[in-house]
Amino acid sequence: QVQLVESGGGLVQAGGSLRLTCEVSGRPFPAYAMGWFRQAPGREREFVAAIGWNSEDTLYSDSVKGRVTISRDKAKNTMYLQMDSLKFEDTAVYYCAANKGPLIPHFMAPHEYDYWGLGTQVTVSS
Repeated sequence: QVQLVESGGGLVQAGGSLRLTCEVSGRPFPAYAMGWFRQAPGREREFVAAIGWNSEDTLYSDSVKGRVTISRDKAKNTMYLQMDSLKFEDTAVYYCAANKGPLIPHFMAPHEYDYWGLGTQVTVSS
């Protein structure tokens, strides 16, 4: 059974940093891309970043580009999201997701991902 578990969220002041971790148990597919999404109250789930099975293949939303770094350790079945220079508008529940193929899905949409974690809360105080 495949499970994705996020950790590392918390309360941080604006300008601070957090590192989110997503641990995958039970290998979903032979080679799989992964992504981070977030959802703030009253808003739709939005794409944050994604990484292909080839870790050099990464993609970021414009809202976080330059402030966020996605990475993965395939030996540990773990993905990370290093977030720096956090802003109040980064406040949301952050979810990790896995896609069944090795390449980053084209449309950066939640429906393109097959497995999801339960999320971790990130709160940025202004």
